Parts: sequence; C-alpha cells; structure tokens
Amino acid sequence: MAKALLGYVGGPDPRLLSEMRRLQQRVQDLESELVRIQAQNDAMAAASHAESLLSSIDVPHAEPVLA
Repeated sequence: MAKALLGYVGGPDPRLLSEMRRLQQRVQDLESELVRIQAQNDAMAAASHAESLLSSIDVPHAEPVLA
C-alpha cells in the first residue's frame, strides 16, 4: 500500500525543480550584480572624495615661481 501511495503522490514535480533551479540561478546573478555595483559605487565615491579634497585646497593667488 505504501508503494501505491508513493506512486500516487509521486516524486518531485519536474516543473517545480526546473523553476527552483531557474530562481536559484537568478538569485546568484543578482548577487553578483550587487557585488559589481557596490564595487563601482565604492570606486566612484573614492574618486569623488579625492576630487573634493583637491577642490577644498584654497589657493587664492598663484605664487610666482622662484628661478
């Protein structure tokens, strides 16, 4: 009787397994995209910070070069 019930209930649905694999792959893709975008954002923030440091240097008049 157990075999009959198991056969009736069946094993895992192939469509469900396929959907699970597709969703797992999508999650991996989104995680890698997140890492890439975070690295890009960090690089842009560092460049912006360096630029703001340069612009914060106040040199009202250029000094003559001594020769």
